[in-house]
Amino acid sequence: MADELDEFLEPGAMVESAHPDIVAFAAETAGDAATVREKAIRLYYRVRDGVRYDPYASSLEIDGMKASKTLAEMKGYCVQKAVLLAAVCRAQGIPARLGFADVRNHLSTGKIRERMKTDTFYWHGYTSIFLDGQWFKSTPAFNVELCEKFGLKPLEFDGTADSIYHEFDTSGNRHMEYLSFRGEYGEPPLDRMLETYVAHYDHWKTGKRTMSGDFDAEVAAEVGAETRSP
Repeated sequence: MADELDEFLEPGAMVESAHPDIVAFAAETAGDAATVREKAIRLYYRVRDGVRYDPYASSLEIDGMKASKTLAEMKGYCVQKAVLLAAVCRAQGIPARLGFADVRNHLSTGKIRERMKTDTFYWHGYTSIFLDGQWFKSTPAFNVELCEKFGLKPLEFDGTADSIYHEFDTSGNRHMEYLSFRGEYGEPPLDRMLETYVAHYDHWKTGKRTMSGDFDAEVAAEVGAETRSP
């Protein structure tokens, strides 16, 4: 088992667990946690709520996916935040890897869905963390303030069970649905992700690898419009 875990303890090109900024951030966050599980929980919440979710920060370039970049900018989309969580876990000696799934009703704005022309999001990212002999899925993507604005329950993680999707909103209505899992990896499989994006997203077929926009402004406008509706 130890040999099998080595890959998920080593730093990578994107999961930069040996980067000094990552090491310092992980140590500060873990603090005086008495157990490995408590360290993982602290790291999860620090990344979930301390790093703002922003789909317009997305990138399929190695430099754009680096954990140190996401930490420096304190924002990122689901995969970037999952990479950062994996990096800080590894920096604390906790095996971690990147997991991916295709989902429907991913948290987004109407403008983003209009550009994508679909409500299916491919390669949604989460972090799988090894604790007490088991792998547990955790999804640090959506910070608590964003969930509150959209009427979603923030995803909690206690290190004893998977925490991977917003199945229901705060009113009990069905929300996010997982369609299929794409596996777990030591580093994001960027080539495979790009192939899928080009096949399914119109704006990627044009050669554009990012979308531009102000996510916070879109959220404020969308939530405000819903609040004003009769």
